[in-house]
Amino acid sequence: MKLKLIPIILAGGKGERFWPVSRLKRPKQFLCLDGSGRSLLQSTANRLLDLAGGWENLWVITSEIIAEGVQKQLPDLPQSNILVEPQGRDTAPAVAWATLEVAKKYGKDVVVGFFPSDHWIGDVAAYNTTLDAAIQQALAQPSIVTLGITPNQPATGYGYIEQGEKQGYFNQLPVYQVTRFTEKPDQATAQSFIKTGNFSWNSGMFIFQAKVVLDELAKYAPKLLHSLAEKGRDAYAELKKESIDYALMEKTQLAYVLPANFGWDDLGDWNGVERLLKGEQDNVELGTHISKNTQDAIIYTSDNDEVIVTIGLKDVVIVRDGKVTLVVDKNQTQDIKEIVKSLYDNAKLKHLL
Repeated sequence: MKLKLIPIILAGGKGERFWPVSRLKRPKQFLCLDGSGRSLLQSTANRLLDLAGGWENLWVITSEIIAEGVQKQLPDLPQSNILVEPQGRDTAPAVAWATLEVAKKYGKDVVVGFFPSDHWIGDVAAYNTTLDAAIQQALAQPSIVTLGITPNQPATGYGYIEQGEKQGYFNQLPVYQVTRFTEKPDQATAQSFIKTGNFSWNSGMFIFQAKVVLDELAKYAPKLLHSLAEKGRDAYAELKKESIDYALMEKTQLAYVLPANFGWDDLGDWNGVERLLKGEQDNVELGTHISKNTQDAIIYTSDNDEVIVTIGLKDVVIVRDGKVTLVVDKNQTQDIKEIVKSLYDNAKLKHLL
């Protein structure tokens, strides 16, 4: 019998580093950034459908402001499978509430997986093999299995997972007990991690039996679990912002990592689009671009009738959406979030969010 997985897509993020294309009601996960013709959310859902056994077993947890957009993006998804958070409280409340709701419907023995809505996966066959291995580990013993991405550079923008004792193999893939989780390190620390060969990037993908995480949350985050079990979404007003890494994964003794190598990018900012699409081209062009002596630029226009013309530029991102034009050095794209933050306090420009 085919192993059962209930995938839950975490789709509450804003993707502010992709502003102005990403807006409050059109966040990053609603965008097509990989040239596939599908949004990141649609691609994520399609990847998980076979393992779920159909739309009726696929779930999404999202924010109130974009819940209607999720329904439009995924018209075959039952409305009852969309959990709507009244306020964003990071991933710990999202994981706890969604696990409680899924356990009510399928029972506590069901295997649950949590998946960010806005990541790119290169090799779907290898991805499915890895998920199947994670499911087998979750059924073999009480486990919270996280997929660790094999690092190819000492990146400072990701959390790192240190692998400890090897537990065994599933689908010829090794599974290790987690020694520790480390939040985004500095460059020197990241380089030292890479040299050991014992660290993976934290992908934010988790697989476990519902009862395991509910028991562990009862141990390490009892107030969070009790509030959500008693009040559901009405508990959010009293909950603090907390990540699942901090609330549970850094404390539990049941964390396991399955180092994965299926082609992955979290597309954290416009440079992620370049990593996917650059190839041998001078520039990445998602729109009409006329250039002279421009190199290593990222060009995006939302309107196919608009043209961007550049002369003599290098290492810039130029984005045109509606009545907003963004021009930024590629090395400063992280600062787009600061610009977005400033718009909240500007009455004349707040409509651009």
